[in-house]
Amino acid sequence: MNYFCNPVNVNYRYQFNDDQRNKGIKVAREAADPSMIWFKGKYYIFASMTLGVWVSEDLAVWKNHRLPESLPLYDYAPDVRVMGDYVYFCASKRGENCSFYRTKDILEGPYEEIPGTFDFWDPNLFLDEDGRLYFYWGCSNMTPVWGVELDPETMHPLGERIALIEGDASTKGYERAGEDHTLVPRSEEEIEACYQGFLKAQNMTEADFPDEYKPLVKGMFSRKPYIEGAWMNKFTGKYYLQYACPGTQYNIYADGVYVGDSPLGPFTLAKSNPFSYKPGGFIPGAGHGSTMEDPEGCLWHTSTMRISVNHDFERRVGIWPAGLDEDGELFCNQRYGDWPMAVEDARKDPWCSPSWYLLSYKKAMSASSFEEGKEPEKAADENVQTWWRPLSAEREEWLCMDLGMISEVHAVQINFADDRIDIPVPGKIGGSATQARYIEERDLATRWILEGSKDGAEYEVLVDKSGAETDLTHDLIVWEERKKLRYLRLTGMEVPYGQKPCISGLRVFGVQEKEKPGVPEFSAQRDGDLDMQVVIRGTGALGYNILWGEEPGKLYHSCMTFEENQRIGALVKGRDYWVRVDAFNEAGITEGTVKRLG
Repeated sequence: MNYFCNPVNVNYRYQFNDDQRNKGIKVAREAADPSMIWFKGKYYIFASMTLGVWVSEDLAVWKNHRLPESLPLYDYAPDVRVMGDYVYFCASKRGENCSFYRTKDILEGPYEEIPGTFDFWDPNLFLDEDGRLYFYWGCSNMTPVWGVELDPETMHPLGERIALIEGDASTKGYERAGEDHTLVPRSEEEIEACYQGFLKAQNMTEADFPDEYKPLVKGMFSRKPYIEGAWMNKFTGKYYLQYACPGTQYNIYADGVYVGDSPLGPFTLAKSNPFSYKPGGFIPGAGHGSTMEDPEGCLWHTSTMRISVNHDFERRVGIWPAGLDEDGELFCNQRYGDWPMAVEDARKDPWCSPSWYLLSYKKAMSASSFEEGKEPEKAADENVQTWWRPLSAEREEWLCMDLGMISEVHAVQINFADDRIDIPVPGKIGGSATQARYIEERDLATRWILEGSKDGAEYEVLVDKSGAETDLTHDLIVWEERKKLRYLRLTGMEVPYGQKPCISGLRVFGVQEKEKPGVPEFSAQRDGDLDMQVVIRGTGALGYNILWGEEPGKLYHSCMTFEENQRIGALVKGRDYWVRVDAFNEAGITEGTVKRLG
C-alpha cells in the first residue's frame, strides 16, 4: 500500500527573507498555498516559493522538478488549472500586472505567456462546463475576495469585478485571528493610533509612506481576519467557492466554503464550516489550499500548514481526503491529520481511522548533548515549534527514544527543524519590494542513520541515509511488516549549511499490547456565540479528538488535544452543534458518545 504522513515529504527550500523593516535576513524553509491537479496520468502540486513543481503517481511519493525561470517563481500563490489540452499557470504580485502562462507539457514546456492587464493576489481560474471562464482573487483583511468573468482567449476581464466574500469575525468564530482565535479586532480609532505609532517608530511621516502600502500596514494592526486563497469547484450543479482565513501564522488557519447556483454568486455560507480545519496535533493549520477530484472520483484537499518560528511564513503543505455528503456538504477529514494514512484506505472511506497509533508522545528521551531549553524531550512533545538541539554539528551526536515496552513499530517520521541560521545569502536577493528574498537554488542534503533495539544494548540499523542526496526534513519510513522495538536511536546526522541538527519530532507509530482507553466522559458547554468549552474526565488516554458538527451524524470538524480542558473557538453564530470526544492511546481509539452542545 502507499502511505503518507503530513506534512508532505518533499524538499522544502530555504528562503533568505530580506526583512527591511527590521533590517536583517531571516532564514526559514517555506512552501505554501498549494494548487493540486491531475494531468496526463500524474498528480502535480504547485506551491509558493519552491522554484518548481512536485510530481507524484500515487499521492504518496513526490519528487521535485524545477520549472523554467521565465515563470514568476518569486510570486506568491501559484494557481494552476487544467483547461482542455493546456495547463494554465499564474501567480500574484502586488502593484504590477500579473500575466498568465499556458503549456501542454508541465515539465518540459514551453510556456506561452498571455500578458495580464491588472494586478491580483491569490488568484484562481475556473472553467465552467459551458466554456465560460471565471477568475477569483483577493488577500487582505481590508478587502473581499473578488470575482470576474474573463475572455478565455485574451484573459481580459469581461465586466466589473464583484465582491463575493467579506470577512465577519463577529458571526464566524473560525474567522477570528490569533492562536486559538484569541485576538479581538480593533476599532478604526485603535487602528489609526497603531498606524501613527508605526510611522513614528520608523521616523516617517504620512508623506513619506507610499499610498498603495497604507492599507496593508493598517491591516496589520487591525486584527481583522485575512480573507484570501480562493478556490472554486463545481459539484452536481452547485458552485463551491472556498477561501482561507484568518491568518497563515496561526494554528487555526482554515479554509471555509460558500455555495451558490452560479459562478459569480450570490453565495451562501455552507452549513458545515470551516470545512478544512486542523488546530491541534504535531503540526497545525489547514488553510489556503485546493480541492481536486482524482481519476477514481475521490476528492482530496491540500492546504498550508504552520510552523512560523523563524519567520511568519515558515510553512509546509498537507493533504487530506475530502468529499461531498448526501446533502451536498463539502467535508475534509483531519481527525488524525498528521498521522500515517494509506491512500487506498482513504479512497475506500474518507473517514477511515488510522491503522497505527502514536507511540512516541512524552516517551523517555536521552541524547549525547543538548542546549538549555532544547532538551531531548522536545522531540517527543508533539509540537513542531519546539525541538532538541545538540551542542555541536558533529555526526557523533545522537538522540534516543525509549517506548517503554517492546512495541510493534510500523512507521517513523523524522522531523528536522531550523534554528537561528545566520550565514551569508548564497545568491542575489530577488522578488518584489514587499517580498524581497533569495530562494536557495542548490539541491541540499539531509542525512541520518536510524537504529533500533529491543533491549537498549544491541542495536540494528533500520535505515541508513548517511549518504543521501535528498533533503527530506519530514521523512517517513514505513514497514508494513512490523518491527519489534523498544528503543530507537537517531545518529549520523548532517544537515544543510553545517548547522547543528535539530529534531522537532521523532514520531513513532504502531501498536502496543495494552488496553485501549475507556469511553471518555465529558461536558461541552457553549460560551457565548462563537466558543465552546470541553471538559474531559480522565480515562488514562494518551490524548483526545474533539469532534463537532451541525448534525449528530456529521461531526466534520475536529481538534486533537492532549489536555482535558479545551476551548474551541470556531463556532458560527446562531447554529446548533453536536459534540463527541474520542480517546486514543498506543493501543487504539475508543469512540465516545454524541451529545448536544449545551
